Amino acid sequence: MSDVFNLFLRAMFVENMPVTLFLGLCTFLALSRRPETAVGLGIAVIGAMGFTVPLNQLIYSAVLAPGALAWAGFPEIDLSYLSLIAFIGVIAAAVQLTEMVIDRYFPRTYAAFGVFLPLLTVNCAILAGSLFVVERKYGFVESVAFGFGSGAGFALAVVTLSAIRSRLAYADLPDGLRGLGIAFFLAGMMSLGFSSFAQMAAQ
Repeated sequence: MSDVFNLFLRAMFVENMPVTLFLGLCTFLALSRRPETAVGLGIAVIGAMGFTVPLNQLIYSAVLAPGALAWAGFPEIDLSYLSLIAFIGVIAAAVQLTEMVIDRYFPRTYAAFGVFLPLLTVNCAILAGSLFVVERKYGFVESVAFGFGSGAGFALAVVTLSAIRSRLAYADLPDGLRGLGIAFFLAGMMSLGFSSFAQMAAQ
């Protein structure tokens, strides 16, 4: 159990998708201007990764992996080349479901997302979670921990960046740092901070 919890913490802090692995930066930077939008994005990413990562792990291990169809009498079949298409299909369905729920119950959050909510389908951070699980040969329980940990790490990073940006909204910044300039600067500083977790984990 401690190994699963350690994997969750590692995915959340040490291998943080946006500020350590630099994945999903498009939505990370674009939707971190307002805290309420950042919180909504964080919840959506947690739900998407927490659902799709273990589901894609099950699909790969039961159907797509080499020899996975031995139970059906086809031990020689290798469908792993279809994994990318299958993973994207599962993610697209999950994001569509998330979009429908948010539109129904949280219309203001849905309006704030704009075009970026459907773009979660092609968010490389969400796809990377499934690919990492396959590459590292995680089991189902490990994939659940990794999926929720990665989603929670993304949410933590985007909410933190949004809180800092909102505090600096009325600051007297140089012209070159206004807007995305300060966002890139803050993301870089956050990346340096999160890199300290990797050093702590290595000891």
